[in-house]
Amino acid sequence: MTIPAIVMAGSRPGPDPLLSGTNVSTKALLPIAGQAMLVHVVRALRASPQVGAITILAQNSAELAADPGLAGVAGLHFADSGQGISSSLAAALPPGDDPVLVTTADNVLLTPSMIDEFLTGADGSDVAVAMVERAVLLSRYPQSKRTWLKFRGGWWSGANLFRLRGRRVLPLLDFWGRIERDRKKGRKIVAAFGPFLLVGALLRLFTIQQGVARAGLRFGLKARVVSMSEAEACIDADKPVDIELIEQIFASRQAAASALSTAATASASSSS
Repeated sequence: MTIPAIVMAGSRPGPDPLLSGTNVSTKALLPIAGQAMLVHVVRALRASPQVGAITILAQNSAELAADPGLAGVAGLHFADSGQGISSSLAAALPPGDDPVLVTTADNVLLTPSMIDEFLTGADGSDVAVAMVERAVLLSRYPQSKRTWLKFRGGWWSGANLFRLRGRRVLPLLDFWGRIERDRKKGRKIVAAFGPFLLVGALLRLFTIQQGVARAGLRFGLKARVVSMSEAEACIDADKPVDIELIEQIFASRQAAASALSTAATASASSSS
């Protein structure tokens, strides 16, 4: 059984510094490693046997649909969104309680293996969020700078992968709509869930898994953090320095794939 996916590909209000000096009108179409950000994400989703239909949400979805890199992708749909992330997502949720996978157009390092790890860990939850612990990221990419949530047992950064159990998460999305402007301010996000969670986080009284589970209970939801093993899962394209690092990672992946192909060819030749 597959899960449908939604890719949030809209533009936030105001100018985007990543687009300065380019002829690109929206971040999702900014090229990285020869393809628009959105193309990388869609191809990773389509390559996963666990993902079914893919819906792209953006203020001007027709502009994204015209990108040649998306031509011929099976099960791909486009829908116009509003200005707010939470309200747009709420409107796009499937009916009932069937789960949906949500990611973003700037999650360009996404791979099928990340999707598999996340969905396996998220199984059985009402809402799940992928996160990477700081030691995992810094062991591979010490130069990468992220926004960290500090809890007992580790510091965590979001990985732009979510699993939602259909429309039962609407109260949570409504709440998020009121605080999403502070999405990069970890302490404000925690404080919005109430003084107990804030004090517990500040004093490191519980782990992030325990904190998210408590926050979910406020909405009658079984909430879970899925700890991702791949450092690249939390490296999205927010700043120019991020894009430089992502380009390097893509180059390394290509080199590794070429080396593997060469080795396979040599092995086949020697055995024939």
